[in-house]
Amino acid sequence: MNISLCTITFRHQLISLAEIANFARESGFDGIELWGAHARNLAPQMDKGADWLAHYDLTIPMISDYLPLEGDDEVLRRKTVELCRLARRWKAQKIRTFAGGNASAETTSEERLHLVTRLREVAAIVESYGIELLAETHPNTLADTAASTIRLIEEVNHPALAINFDVLHVWEAGDDPVTLHRAIHEHIRHYHLKNISDRRHLHVFSPGNVYSAAGDRTGLTPLFEGAVDYVDIMADIRAMATADVSLEWFGNDAFHILSRDCEALHRQFGFENAHRFPKEIRFSHAAP
Repeated sequence: MNISLCTITFRHQLISLAEIANFARESGFDGIELWGAHARNLAPQMDKGADWLAHYDLTIPMISDYLPLEGDDEVLRRKTVELCRLARRWKAQKIRTFAGGNASAETTSEERLHLVTRLREVAAIVESYGIELLAETHPNTLADTAASTIRLIEEVNHPALAINFDVLHVWEAGDDPVTLHRAIHEHIRHYHLKNISDRRHLHVFSPGNVYSAAGDRTGLTPLFEGAVDYVDIMADIRAMATADVSLEWFGNDAFHILSRDCEALHRQFGFENAHRFPKEIRFSHAAP
């Protein structure tokens, strides 16, 4: 089991990747999930890459981005290639995207066929770079319900397409995460873990709110203190020895919440490197 933090957590903070890496190492993380916007902005810094990050004993398992599946063919191809090259620089084996931008129930048969075809084409490009393309279980996409997610896997039918399993969003759709996990586990390559205090606050995860510096953060809660019960699903995830999980935190007090949630994952589920945690976790700045 490998645990990563997401750099999207720090989307509104003035903080360097070196500081994030130092915090991640001190807090027991194995890796950093790099947000696509951050990967692109780091591109001119030629001293930053997988070898540099290895000095922190960390890896980049996945770059998370939003490929324009509904737009121009050439733009999509160019952005996919750019993302693959960034992934290669960081030795990331996975690229995350959303399967469109509309709810599956509101997508026509023609629109769905178009998106499925695009995903298959992107998967072929990604595969040529030795990388996998992950569609995230997420509202207002073709992976917004258990039934549509299973159908999407079958329709695309490409070995390079897999799933980023966001547990909360599966629960948000009214599906049982454990049941869906057991149905598609062979197609899952990564997990996003987060929680909320109550369903009435789920709007805080809408993209417009997440990306707004003045967005609502009401209801965001540590992983094991919210409405989603992670005990059973984590037992299933833990059984997959090579699973990669990311703690996805969008709220305030990021260092404290992430370090404690990471420690809780290690201690509660007996992950092998629990000994890495000091009795007190302190954050110190790394050299830039």
